[in-house]
Amino acid sequence: MTFRFDNTWARDLPGTFLRLAPDAAPAPELVFLNRPLAADLGLDADDLAAQGAGWFSGAALPPGADPVALAYAGHQFGGFSPVLGDGRAHLLGEHLAPDGRRYDLQLKGSGKTPFSRGGDGKAVLGPMLREALVSEAMAALGVPTTRALAVATTGEGIWRDSGRQPGAVLARIAASHIRVGSFQFLSARGETDKLQALTAYTLARHYPDAPAAETPALTLFDAAAARQCRLIAQWMGLGFLHGVMNTDNMALSGETIDYGPCAFLDAFDPDTVFSSIDRQGRYSWANQPRILLWNLARLAEALLPLIDPNGDTAVAAANDRLDRVAALYRSDWLAVMRAKLGLAGEDAADGALIDDLLAAMQGADWTLTFRRLAGAAAGDTAALRPLFPDFTLMQGWLPRWQARLAPDAAARMLTVNPAVIPRNHRVEEALTAATGGDMAPFDALIQALREPFVEREAYMLPPPSGFGPYVTFCGT
Repeated sequence: MTFRFDNTWARDLPGTFLRLAPDAAPAPELVFLNRPLAADLGLDADDLAAQGAGWFSGAALPPGADPVALAYAGHQFGGFSPVLGDGRAHLLGEHLAPDGRRYDLQLKGSGKTPFSRGGDGKAVLGPMLREALVSEAMAALGVPTTRALAVATTGEGIWRDSGRQPGAVLARIAASHIRVGSFQFLSARGETDKLQALTAYTLARHYPDAPAAETPALTLFDAAAARQCRLIAQWMGLGFLHGVMNTDNMALSGETIDYGPCAFLDAFDPDTVFSSIDRQGRYSWANQPRILLWNLARLAEALLPLIDPNGDTAVAAANDRLDRVAALYRSDWLAVMRAKLGLAGEDAADGALIDDLLAAMQGADWTLTFRRLAGAAAGDTAALRPLFPDFTLMQGWLPRWQARLAPDAAARMLTVNPAVIPRNHRVEEALTAATGGDMAPFDALIQALREPFVEREAYMLPPPSGFGPYVTFCGT
């Protein structure tokens, strides 16, 4: 079976896109095909392998595709840009899976559009494969996420700061590409009718069963805020840093989108920043919940014209919703951490217990600490101690934690806390080899990431001494 397209965005939301085709890659080659994802989508992986070099590079279009570049605005590092849009991406259409679920198929790195703002519209192989690695890891860990269906090289050489690199295109699958910035684009233009249409479309596509509020805009806000709180709490529990939580990178579906300068913590420091351009620490690990609230405030602002025609009334209603977000997020964060720590039920002191653990963990490896706490839950702290530069605070914390453990805590914790994550040094090894033409390290790493609770020592170890400080780049 090949794609079954039903392109409702291009049909139902005029004024939110430009219709144009991707650039035709001169000599495409398929270097990665996500066969498990293809099966989930009801697609014939062998057919995709045969056709994919063309379909996933822009050299040819799959039957039924209707390529468009989406328009959106966004706050980037706090500064508002009224027009951003897909500067190097083309939405080919919406594929209907056999179970009726709808998925966007988008090409990323597929050429210039009117939204390119001086960019070349291209992508290079390393960042596209990074998105494949990290999104597969997130999917295996149960985090809502966009996913890479394929990566194809184009046969072009693309110049970046590091020199000439192989051009590539990512084929991305998403529940949709509706962003906070999609609403900001229409709101900034005063196009209230189109804003209303986008709100109705988003509710129908992502929240058909959402409890109705007094207005559809508030129904949408409540539903999107709930999903975003759960998502960011999951990120935090895994030690994941998105790296660039601009409003155009917050999807209304509640999925993680745009894996640019993202990475996972090794040694825990709440102020960790990986992105080369985040010089003020705006998107540090610890700041992600605050940026969640900030981005939701921008969504609420965009929806004000639909909340109430009276500005003061609309602002009051929006602020009432925003006032609830911190408690909603805190509840989700506590739920994530109670599961990671194997706690029995809920206790009012759990927040302090978790906060004290984080204070004690400074400098310890995030992922290995939680994995080895499972052993400590069974009474063995030998493997845990070497992770800590100073075990004194942990020594006092452990009895408090052990008093709160569920009877089967050790076994449960091993199903929640991964053994394998995309370790930064392993990701760089795989991407460097792939850029040089050797896909074997990438293939081995992605296989390990698809089974994150299986202990494979080579993929569990922290980076060697001398690796770091680790810096990531957006890929453009």
